[in-house]
Amino acid sequence: MIGQNELSPLLSAPLLSVQALHVAFSGQEAVRGVSFAIAPGETLGLVGESGSGKSATSLALLRLLPPSAAISGSVAFARADGVTEDLLGLPEEAMRRHRGRSIAMIFQEPMTALNPVMKIGRQIAEALLAHAPRTPGREVRERVLAAMREVALPDPERRMDDYPHQFSGGQRQRIVIAMALINKPRLLIADEPTTALDVTVQAQILALLKKLKSEHKLSMLFISHDLAVVAQVADRVAVMRQGEIVEQGSVRQVLTRPQHAYTRGLLASAPTMRTPRDRPLATMVRAGI
Repeated sequence: MIGQNELSPLLSAPLLSVQALHVAFSGQEAVRGVSFAIAPGETLGLVGESGSGKSATSLALLRLLPPSAAISGSVAFARADGVTEDLLGLPEEAMRRHRGRSIAMIFQEPMTALNPVMKIGRQIAEALLAHAPRTPGREVRERVLAAMREVALPDPERRMDDYPHQFSGGQRQRIVIAMALINKPRLLIADEPTTALDVTVQAQILALLKKLKSEHKLSMLFISHDLAVVAQVADRVAVMRQGEIVEQGSVRQVLTRPQHAYTRGLLASAPTMRTPRDRPLATMVRAGI
């Protein structure tokens, strides 16, 4: 794997350190020996085609894979008090305290994360009450409204009583982001958060994530199949293929001086303003992958 040990100076004390992560289903390995680290305040882009193991990796970090999945390796997470824990070895109750609190996740399709028959204000409130059940009702309402304003949802006082189907796709993704951030997590895992959105809305969501990352001093694992999207939000990039990370480095390095043939193929397959219109785009076969 190219650049596996080429970590930026920020990573001397990582918030998250994944070492030799393996995930297998029915004896078939979906993730093979993946290692990476994320520093406080850093965004790592994990990029690769569908089926490369990106989502299996992210779900393994939070132990959200089915019991039939075999997981090994270590996932070291630095708590706010400075204690480092291996998430894979924690009891389930201790792991549950991390999910949605110190580590939050947003998904590709917000409708799968939202209850269609529950008002969105109540859904955001439930994300808070799951970890702070004794929060007074007035404070809950204030924090829900603050979260809605922070993600630029219009007219939050009125719309908190609306249902998910009454919002656009981009607005639903903003609701999911509000749910993820209401407990002020230290790490946000974003699994293809803009894939289901049109280009204009995609740009708005990316800008929102960058703004929230800066304001909250968030660390982020941003997962995508699109190198161009990752380049807009990430500090470093890890390129994944067939369950392995084949290249890792700064955004500038990976995009301008890719070392692995697979990375070069991904870059060549994406159109740019300079791409000749009379030539077909490169494919993984064409690129020799």
